[in-house]
Parts: sequence; C-alpha cells; structure tokens
Amino acid sequence: MDCVVTGGNVKVLAKAVHSLSRIGDELYVEPQEDGLALRSVNSSRSAYACFLFSPLFFSRYTTTNGHCFRCKMAIKSVQAVFRSLATLEKNVEKCHMKLDEQKSRLTFTLHCKHGLLKTHNLSFQDSESLQAVFDKDNSANIFRAQPRLLVDTVVHFPSSLEEVTLSVSDDRMWFKNHVEEDAEPSKAMLTELCLSSDEFDQFSVQTQNSITFCLKELRGLLIFAESTGLPISIHFDEPGSPVVLSVTDSILDGNFVLATLSDENKLHTRPCTQPQPPPDDFNDDMDSYLIAMDTSIVPGPSVTASAPLTRAESSDQSAVNHRTQLHSEDEDETDHAHGPPIRSFVHFSLDQSFLPLLKCQPSPW
Repeated sequence: MDCVVTGGNVKVLAKAVHSLSRIGDELYVEPQEDGLALRSVNSSRSAYACFLFSPLFFSRYTTTNGHCFRCKMAIKSVQAVFRSLATLEKNVEKCHMKLDEQKSRLTFTLHCKHGLLKTHNLSFQDSESLQAVFDKDNSANIFRAQPRLLVDTVVHFPSSLEEVTLSVSDDRMWFKNHVEEDAEPSKAMLTELCLSSDEFDQFSVQTQNSITFCLKELRGLLIFAESTGLPISIHFDEPGSPVVLSVTDSILDGNFVLATLSDENKLHTRPCTQPQPPPDDFNDDMDSYLIAMDTSIVPGPSVTASAPLTRAESSDQSAVNHRTQLHSEDEDETDHAHGPPIRSFVHFSLDQSFLPLLKCQPSPW
C-alpha cells in the first residue's frame, strides 16, 4: 500500500484515529480495492468501530492487485503520529503512508512547511480479518441529527458516567443517565434531557422502546463528527440488539456498533404461581405427617400449608432474572446465583474470516 493524504484530509484522518482509540487498544489496518479500512474493537467485544476511506479521499492510493493483506498495531503508536491536531492543521501539508510487508513496517511521513519532514516507522503484526455483522438499513428506528445537537446533549452528563439510556416515542427522544438497580435512590443523581423530533434531520420510529449503551464510544464518534461537520445517524431495534452510530460522506464511511443492555423485564419472565404443596408422605414433620394420615380418610382439600420456595428454586429464580439470555443450552447449566449480576452487554466473538455479533451472549465481566 502506498497512499498520500493532503490538505484538510490529514486532520480528518487524525480525528478518525483518535475516535478509534476510544474503542480499543489496537488498530487494524486493511488496504482494500474500495479504500483503506481502519478498525478497532474493545477487549470484551462489546464495541466495534470502522472507518472506510474511499480512494477519492487520497491524492494517491495504490494497492497490490489481488493481494489481501491485514495487519494490526498498537493504536497509541499511531496516535503519537497525530499527537497535536492544531499543529497538523497549521503546519502539515500532506501525509505519506507506505506499508512494507517484508519489514513489517508502516511508515508515516509528515511533510510540513519549510521542507520539514517527520518520519514515523511503526512495526505491526499480521492479523485476522475484523468485521462485525450488522444491518443498519433495516433497523426499526432510524434518526439523523447534526453533531452539535448531540454534543450539546451529552455535555450535561459527567465524564465519569459509563452508560446512558436512550428512549424514543413518536415525536420525542430522551437521554438519561443509567442507574444500577442496587444503587441507593437517595444518593443517585438523575439527569434527563428531552429532544423534539423537529430538531432532527430524520426521525423515524417504528418501535417505541429504550436502549442502554456505553457513553464513551458515543463521545468518540461525536469528536469526529463535530470536526468534520458530518451528521450522525442512529439505528437500533430493541434492547439487547446492537445500536449502530454512523457518519457517511462521499469519500468516507464510519460505523460504530455498540452492544446494548437486554431488557430484564421482558426476558426470562416466569409466571407468579403459588408452589404446589409437597406430597404428604415426604413431610419430615411428624405432627404434619399424622395430620395428613388423619385427614386422608375424609375426602377434601389437604390442610398442609404451602411450602416456601426451596433454596434450589430460589437459585433458579435468581438465575433467570439476569439481564441476558444464554446463547446455547450448554451455557444454561452455568449457575450465576452466587456471583455478581452479569452485565448483559451483547458482545462479539472473533472468527478467522469475520466478527459476528452474538445476540444475548453474556458479557465476561
């Protein structure tokens, strides 16, 4: 691969790298015929991001025909190349990127004013293909808004906030901070903002529901969208399904795929029925046993009281109330009753050829 980025596109490339750093610690680089793909995924496979830069984004873009090459490197090393965005915009005229497979090296050469050259030689290692499976165009709910609207919305949430809940109706959208169930109500701070459908470029709702996802990744995309002026699209279906945040232009396409919390009120619900009394001959209490013997002569309802929920049933009841469904029958045998509540973020699994999104797979943390 040999490509050159000039003018303001250098800053766009730098912003994309900084946004991907909000996702994971590694940057996956894949030169393709239809453009350069930069991807990242977090360690728990609950967040995935990809930027695809069209050949038109570059002043020169060449790849080896018919040759498929993929590599990955520490994303912090690439961030160091574009450390100061203000300096890039003022002093850097173009960026030359060259991939040397023989030396396992990706070279960034910054051509600055007054003939100054800054060269960064970054080592890499071969990697498998990294790809998430999602279909954003067929989502039930689709929204598009200018980045300033969302930036002004999330600025009201503290930087320490991990998760945010997004709710929609036919003409409204709400953002509010997510509070864990075990948090004390008297100590929890609640923040909620309402946006009207008139503030959006597109507001299409087929299913009125709420989703909860990580705020960190959203902020990462907002940084990129605000600097480029590109509108942000939001696509989602229901709790437990991924939400896709995207920016699209004629020369680039960016997608952030984030896992959402499952709706524990709708998953694994069990009807509240009174447990049946145990058989009389299994009662260990001698008095109850004698009463059962006496009353068994006369037809009629048993006077034995209903037994309380046993410990085994209680553990089973606790396990099914977790906010996630298990992906296979083998996983149903796992007992979570004695551990901390499972965070029900849907996460990814890595394959040799693609990165499928597994719905309702429990997160490892």
